[in-house]
Amino acid sequence: MLAREARQLMERRIALLLLLLLVWLSNGAQLLVKTEEAAPTPAPAPMETREKQALYSVIQSFVGGSWNGSVLYPDPCGWTPIQGVSCDLFKGVWYVTSLSIGPVLDNSLQCAPDANFTPTLFELTHLKSLSFYNCFSLNTRPATTIPSSGWDTFAVTLETLEFRSNPGLTGPLPAGLGMVKSLKSLVFVGNGLSGEIPFEIGHLVNLRRLVISTSGLTGSIPTTIGGLTSLLKLDLSHNLLQGNLPTELGNLKTLNLMDLRNNSFTGGLIPSMQSMVSLQDLLLSNNPLLGGTLTTIGWSNMVNLTTLDLSSTGLTGSISDSLLDLKSLRCLALDNNHLSGNVPQNLATMPNLSALYINGNNFTGKLGFSQDFYEKLGRRFASWNNPSLCYSATEISEGHDGPVGVQKCTGDKEANIGLRNKVDRSGPDVNSSLLVSFGIPGNRVGGFWWLVLAQELVATFILVMVL
Repeated sequence: MLAREARQLMERRIALLLLLLLVWLSNGAQLLVKTEEAAPTPAPAPMETREKQALYSVIQSFVGGSWNGSVLYPDPCGWTPIQGVSCDLFKGVWYVTSLSIGPVLDNSLQCAPDANFTPTLFELTHLKSLSFYNCFSLNTRPATTIPSSGWDTFAVTLETLEFRSNPGLTGPLPAGLGMVKSLKSLVFVGNGLSGEIPFEIGHLVNLRRLVISTSGLTGSIPTTIGGLTSLLKLDLSHNLLQGNLPTELGNLKTLNLMDLRNNSFTGGLIPSMQSMVSLQDLLLSNNPLLGGTLTTIGWSNMVNLTTLDLSSTGLTGSISDSLLDLKSLRCLALDNNHLSGNVPQNLATMPNLSALYINGNNFTGKLGFSQDFYEKLGRRFASWNNPSLCYSATEISEGHDGPVGVQKCTGDKEANIGLRNKVDRSGPDVNSSLLVSFGIPGNRVGGFWWLVLAQELVATFILVMVL
């Protein structure tokens, strides 16, 4: 009897505990539901109507009047993004920070034949990057020019401005660009511009990259360019620039690359250039009126130089001994000038030299290089068209030819039979064959042209790292 009562008492207690547990769980679930209901889903960030309408207007002015942005992209910074448009949040509101026009990708914004600039462009006051690629063609009617005013709107925001492959973009570079003090990259390549480089360019003290090439510009390099002391890359190649190189270039002590090829500069190399201690690539070829001598510069100060291209620059005199101090130099191009005297035998001792072009000069005497040197450089060595230059037959092993286009020195004995060939020079240079297939001359291929082709990628990488 007592055992039965104790068991019944225990069952009642268990039942009571279960009831209390169910009540507690029920109340907890209701509280959880109420808590979830009290935390609403955050609303998407808004975009100002004025900003949105300005964006639609700007794009429409380039791609054509039939483009209806409000229907196609009602939320351009949200769930209906536009290819080539990027946005950032400022105090909880979306603003356009990047605009790229041109056929970069299949669904990119592409310009219409009547593409033009609209003043509403300068209402996008938060822009950091603005670029146009293959937008203004020769069929653009009427011809398009870069706006001369309004750039002060971007004075503290715009960091990148690029115009690439726009032959229908004509007229001068506007002086107003000098107001955009925040610019770090200014690029004009393959456009139909005219006129001179405005001296106001020198006001862009934050520039890391200045590229104005293949754009038909005339006049001289403004002396104010010496104020761009943060510059890493300067490319003014393939224009119609003339006059002396400004002494102020020596102020660009952080510059890695200076490309002034294919212009009409005069006055020779400037001594201040030796102050450009960070320079790695100095490209001045195809400035036939430049003239001067190699002894103008103390080359030993330019310890970081890896590429020196002075071909077709009208140089006279001899090869400067200080060039031998450039331990990092990989390519030395002195071809098609008026250089004379002996070719220094110590060029072969430069530890990193892998391309040497001295053809088309007036060098005399004997080439004192060893067969190993010729084999190391292969097609990246050229010395022909030096009528009074000869090579030493004693340096060449039996069965191997001397340098192409150079005669054997008179009275030299034949090569020692004991010498043996270490490298088969009859085989093609892989790099050379590849580059020749792209139309690059075979006498100037290999390491040098790989450097030239890679320099844009290297400078961009340095720029991205700096930015």
